[in-house]
Amino acid sequence: MSDRARDIVHNNVKVKLARGEVVASMTVRLARSIEIARLAKTAGFDSIYVDVEHSSLSLDTTGQICIAALEAGIAPFVRVPSTRPEQVSRALDGGALGVIAPHVHSAAAARAIVAAATYPPLGERSAGGPLPHLHYRPLPPAEANAAMNEATMVIVQFEAAEAIDRAEEIAAVEGVDMVLMGTNDLLADMGLTGQYEHERVRDAYARTIAACRRHGKHVGVGGLSTRPKLVAEFVKMGARYVSTGTDLAFLLAESTARAKQVHEISVK
Repeated sequence: MSDRARDIVHNNVKVKLARGEVVASMTVRLARSIEIARLAKTAGFDSIYVDVEHSSLSLDTTGQICIAALEAGIAPFVRVPSTRPEQVSRALDGGALGVIAPHVHSAAAARAIVAAATYPPLGERSAGGPLPHLHYRPLPPAEANAAMNEATMVIVQFEAAEAIDRAEEIAAVEGVDMVLMGTNDLLADMGLTGQYEHERVRDAYARTIAACRRHGKHVGVGGLSTRPKLVAEFVKMGARYVSTGTDLAFLLAESTARAKQVHEISVK
């Protein structure tokens, strides 16, 4: 095995996106053990993201799951509970290959995330020693930092109409890799809660995809796990990352179907 940092750390999502392929992601909100990473890999997912914004998952548990995902060969991301620098850097130091930053409404906010998530010269992330991504090898800092900057993704979420209006300036921020649409919160902000088929949703995706395409950035679909046809429509428009739903939703859906199957067995 190579001892070069760039040969050790690998982000399969970045590779697939660069080839124009569609990435399937599962959200971890319920599971609290490392098995979920291997299950996601076996199921065929390209990535998981641990949702610390909407769960009580600890930083320790989050790191364990991320490290397991690294070993399984799928990219682990963390949706941080806030965009404070310490939330971003600790998630990344614990094993994440990227952060999903909620409620980004401006270029200034996006630049702050990039600064917290990347090492100099691009950002201001502090070096804390050997990382799990690099198998804890004590590599030369300049080499390790450059490799981590290349492998780490900065994903900002659009969850308000204000973000859509500023899509151009946010997409232009150096270091932002992807915009993930938070469709549910976006609809709520627009006063259209639950109206997934509303034309303003299509317009929001179209404007965001166009802005990201102009600046060489990617777009992700979020919050539409119950609307596969709409997801397919946005993928055809240019989105390439699909958040398919949560482990909680998957377990509940399959459990409900199995219970229903038994209850419908005729005893006559």
